[in-house]
Formats: sequence, structure tokens, C-alpha cells
Amino acid sequence: MTVHFSPHRRTKLCALALACGAASLAVLPSASAEPAPRSPAATAAAATFTDDFNGPAGSAVDGGKWQIETGDNVNNHERQYYTSGNKNAALDGQGNLVITARKENPGNYQCWYGRCEYTSARLNTAGKFTQTYGHVEARMKIPRGQGMWPAFWMLGADIGSVGWPQSGEIDVMENVGFEPGTVHGTLHGPGYSGSGGIGAGYTLPGGEAFADKFHTFAVDWSPNKVTWSVDGTVYQTRTPADLGGKQWVFDKPFFVILNLAVGGYWPGDPDGSTSFPQQLVVDYVHVTTGN
Repeated sequence: MTVHFSPHRRTKLCALALACGAASLAVLPSASAEPAPRSPAATAAAATFTDDFNGPAGSAVDGGKWQIETGDNVNNHERQYYTSGNKNAALDGQGNLVITARKENPGNYQCWYGRCEYTSARLNTAGKFTQTYGHVEARMKIPRGQGMWPAFWMLGADIGSVGWPQSGEIDVMENVGFEPGTVHGTLHGPGYSGSGGIGAGYTLPGGEAFADKFHTFAVDWSPNKVTWSVDGTVYQTRTPADLGGKQWVFDKPFFVILNLAVGGYWPGDPDGSTSFPQQLVVDYVHVTTGN
């Protein structure tokens, strides 16, 4: 199957990763004591990042967890301007984050092609949360329509010093509007970036569209291995053996990104069939350690 990958978005992303440490104490039983039972929690995955997007309708995301990016993106020829605050990314009061793409420009924003035609939002955890390995998951309902490009993905936290694609990129989920029933998971790194990314697509059965209801998108990431799943169904696993001798750059801290782009090289621009506003509705983002 031929899969078309994105020549990925690159905006100014210069943030330092947070260093977090934890210590644990082990107590040995005495010779006469019965061995202590092993706690289930000792082997279970531990939550390291949780956002269930609970809060009043119209409020912005938690600034302790997310930063909002602003501006346009010439690198992919996207058409939107990413706005600040809660203009295009707000809680709905029902436990969801809603990222809304609108065909409007009340702020007279300027884009690479002139006056911007659309607004949307992009947020990330750079400088607030990073992790190496684990289970990264989001439950979302994606938008529909030609030119829509929702994404849930990760970038290496060293992007500010080494640049892209040396930083590495793990795309947990991307969808382009002309493929309503298919999502893509991809790795990007040195020598396999943009249209040369390593990955695959997952297509719903029976002609279903991902915009019809919520779905859960996840990666399980461990040393020298990344595995993708949709609704718990694994559809691909990648290891250094898939890179043809190129450098594996996925053994270091990454941060998380959510965004809804409009137009670009891969999805193409909206047309007369595309209705606005369109929404990426995110029920939660959860990150845990590996089992």
C-alpha cells in the first residue's frame, strides 16, 4: 500500500525540557519475616501526564501543562494562523478540549501568502512535560472535510539545539480530510523525514469515517521500538531495522503536541465542499510509564 506522508510543520519551537526525578526506598524483610506480598502497583504503569480537560466552558487549557503556539507555518504551506489563549482552543465544560478551525480573520493576521484566511490552534507541552518511553494516548473525535489536517504527535525536546529532523518526530495520529476513514502513524528523523518518513496507515472497516465518533489513538514506546494502535488494535511496529541503517533518534525525551491545521502540501487546501467551523474534540491526553 502506498502511503503519502507529510512534509512536516516546523515553527519556532525552542523550549527547555523539564527534568524530573523520583526516589524510591526498598525495605528488606528480616530473616524470620514472611516475604511481603508484591504490590500490583509495583508492576503497573504509572501516570506521568494526565489532562482530562475538566473546567468551565470557554476556559483556556491549563497553562501549567500546555503552552499555546501562535503564528503561521510557511514550511508546510498551511493556510491557518494559530491564535493565542482560548480564541480557538477552549474547554467545552463537558470534559473536552475543542480546537476550532474557522474561516475568519478578525485580528487581521498576516500569513506567508498574505492576509490569513483561517484561524486555528496548536498547543504543546515543551518546557512543561517531556518523557522518554511509555504509553502515550489521546481519545479524540477528528474534523471532516477537504483540507483539514488534525494531528497528535511528539517532537524531541532537543529540537532547539539540534534542529529538525535530527530531533526526531513521532506522529501518533494524523489525518488528511480526503481520507476520512484513514489515519497515519509515522517516524521522522535524519534521512527519513518529510515524504520519506517511516510509517503506515490504519483504515476503519466498512467505510466508516473517523469524524463520526471518538476513537483512541496511542503509541507504546520503548527502547528501539514504537508500536501504534487505534482503539486498542495494533497496526504497526517500527524498530531501527526499518531505517535501512539510518540513525534511530527515539531514545531521549520528547514533548507532546496537539493541533488542527488547515490546508498544506499533504491535505491540499479547503474547497467548496469544506464547511466551517471544523473541530478537533479531545476527551483526554494520558501518558504513562511502560509496564
